[in-house]
Amino acid sequence: MMLQIKNSSRLIMAAILILMMAGVGCKSKKKAMEASNTASLEKVKQEQEAALRKQKEEEERRRALAEEERARRESEAKAREPKARLEQYFGAIANSSNVSSANNSINEALSLFASADTPVLIVISESGGQKDYDRPTTIRDYLNYLKDQKKNFNKIGNLQFDSSGKITELELIKQK
Repeated sequence: MMLQIKNSSRLIMAAILILMMAGVGCKSKKKAMEASNTASLEKVKQEQEAALRKQKEEEERRRALAEEERARRESEAKAREPKARLEQYFGAIANSSNVSSANNSINEALSLFASADTPVLIVISESGGQKDYDRPTTIRDYLNYLKDQKKNFNKIGNLQFDSSGKITELELIKQK
């Protein structure tokens, strides 16, 4: 009988040991799965962060391109502005109904120039990159010429400016 108790206690001990190992094994599997899930979650998190960084970089690049485009358009608009204003003054002087309004337009137009003696060059022909000019005149004389002739035959070609944004030289192109 003692032998039976001894054998059954061994059997019971072995069973308990097997159950404990099985429990430990399950716990180990659980821990391994949790570790695998944690690694997977960490990898997904890193991928999301990388995607967000990439998206932010792309947005910054787009913003920089948009800013460059806006600056370029503003620069072009500023370059066109004096030319457009000058064309308006030329039209107003040539089409004025009386001398006093023409003189007012002349005085306003002169405010765009560094001085009333700013040179005006009129291109009468151009071939092979070489320009032939009419006799040079000053802006005051040219504006008075427009007032007297009542017609604007020339198109603005090139403007040169000083550091304060005033026109220092005007090149006109004679229209045929």
